[in-house]
Amino acid sequence: MKMVVCGYCAASWRRCVVMSLRLLFLLPAGLPVRSQGESQSDNKQMDNITIRQGETLFLSCSQGDFVTHTAWLNRSSILYAGEDKWSVDPRVSLVTLNQDEFTIKIEDVDLTDEGQYICAVQTSSRPRTTSVHIIVQVPPKILNLSKDLVVNEGSNVMLMCLANGKPEPAIGWRMLSPSDDSLSSDSEILEIPFISRYRAGVYECTAANEIAVDTQTVELTVNYPPSVSDGRDVGVTLGQRGVLECEADAVPEADFEWYRDDRRIFNGFDGIEIEDAGAFSKLTFFNVSEADYGNYTCVAINKLGSANTSIILYRPGAVQDGNSGTSTVFTPTCLLLIILLQLLLKF
Repeated sequence: MKMVVCGYCAASWRRCVVMSLRLLFLLPAGLPVRSQGESQSDNKQMDNITIRQGETLFLSCSQGDFVTHTAWLNRSSILYAGEDKWSVDPRVSLVTLNQDEFTIKIEDVDLTDEGQYICAVQTSSRPRTTSVHIIVQVPPKILNLSKDLVVNEGSNVMLMCLANGKPEPAIGWRMLSPSDDSLSSDSEILEIPFISRYRAGVYECTAANEIAVDTQTVELTVNYPPSVSDGRDVGVTLGQRGVLECEADAVPEADFEWYRDDRRIFNGFDGIEIEDAGAFSKLTFFNVSEADYGNYTCVAINKLGSANTSIILYRPGAVQDGNSGTSTVFTPTCLLLIILLQLLLKF
C-alpha cells in the first residue's frame, strides 16, 4: 500500500511522505504491506541511542542505490525531506546528504527530544524505513530544599529534599559539619526528634544518578539557654589592676550583667570597666581599693533563660568569709593568741 501511495503522489513528495507515514503508524503491527508489484517494504529497527541532556545528537541512515526520495521524521513530524528543512527548530540541521548517507543533527538535546525517529527512504523498487528510539538522560537537580532553620533545643526537626533527573536520582542526607556519620538518611526526609544543641550544624542533601551528582546544604541553628562556667576567685594587691572573667555558652549569644551583692554595676562605675566579647565578659579594676574586695556575680541572659556564677575579689593573704563576701586579715600575733586561747580552754 505504501508503494501505491508513493506512486500516486509522485508529483508531490512531501504529501507522499506524510500520507505514507500516517499509514505506517496507523496500520496494525505485522500486517503485510505490499506495493503494486507485490514488493514488501523493508523496516529496520536500530538499537536504542542513549544521550545526555545538552549534548549533540547525530542521526544517520544509509541510502543505497536508486534512492529517489528520503526524509527524517520524529513522531510523524518531518524534520528534513531531502535537503528541504521542514522543522522550525533552529537546533536541527543537515550534516550529510549523498548517495551513501543521510545525516542530520540536533544540538543541545533536551528531554522533549526523546522518542522514536524514522529515516524513510524511497527507492525505485520499494520504500525502506529505519527507526531508532532516543533516550535522553538528565542529570539530577535539587528543586525543593528546606531553608535554613533556627529552632529551640528539644524541638522536632524535619528536613526535606526533592529532586528530579533521568534515571530517577537517589536522594540522601548527612550531617556535613561537624561530621557525624550516625546522623544520615537514604530518603528525601531527614527527621531529628527532640533535637539537642550538639545536632546544630550544616546538613547536606545529595541527589545522584549515573549521570551526575547534585548537592545542596541547609544550616540548622539550635537555640538554648546560657550555661556559665564556674567563676575563679581572684587575688589582687591593693593599688594593682584586677580582672574578673566570666564565660557563658548560649545560642543566641548571651548578654552579661555584673552585680556587687544586689547592686548592678555599669561600665565606668567607680572606675570599673566592663568589656563583653562574644561568649566572654571582663570586669576590670584599674586601681583596686579596700572597698573593691568582696563578692561579685556575673549573670548571662538570652531569650531562653539565664545563668550566673559568683567570683570573689580578695586581697592575697586574707582568709575569705564565703558567707559575707568580705575578707578578714589575720596577723601572725593574732594567730598565736588564738592558739594559746584554745590550749587554755582545754585545761
